[in-house]
Amino acid sequence: GGTRVGERLSDIPLTLYSDPHAPGLEYRPFVAATASSESMSVFDNGLPAERVDWLREGVISSLIYPRATAAEFDAPATVPGENLLLTGGSEATIDDMIARTERGLLLTTLWYIREVDPATLLLTGLTRDGVYLVENGEVTAAVNNFRFNESPLDLLRRVSEAGATELTLPREWKDWFTRTAMPPLRIPDFHMSSVSQAT
Repeated sequence: GGTRVGERLSDIPLTLYSDPHAPGLEYRPFVAATASSESMSVFDNGLPAERVDWLREGVISSLIYPRATAAEFDAPATVPGENLLLTGGSEATIDDMIARTERGLLLTTLWYIREVDPATLLLTGLTRDGVYLVENGEVTAAVNNFRFNESPLDLLRRVSEAGATELTLPREWKDWFTRTAMPPLRIPDFHMSSVSQAT
């Protein structure tokens, strides 16, 4: 009957936010919708787009609320931003994190991501463009691609290390959503459901 705002997802003080004034990732500071959707309405055009912390120091802080939905649920209006940044990790580089890994997989790209269960935000997708075996602090081999089944909420709960935030390019949304900055994440027990023939 309620939302998950206020729920702690991580003990690491990760903050996931959108900000029209983020250096190098700026976007227009107002809504300019050409069509209505579940997350935005043409009636929101002109609404100021301000920084929104979706996750603040590991705790769910905000949800997307167009003006009409915000009024219905007595919540502040929040619109989806055109960038996404995740901060709060250490200054560790990906090389530092690899050096501290006894055995694991290094994933470089996730793509073809589709929603399986909206209630739990369970997603499925594929790895792409490099999956590597890490053993005793070194990349030792390239391995095949996999299909995965995971919820970003569960992944955030299991993050055991976050490195330094860097500019990234999301492959899944690269044609329209290109402004992101993310850290490398160490996530134990990432669920690979099957081998994929994707190359």
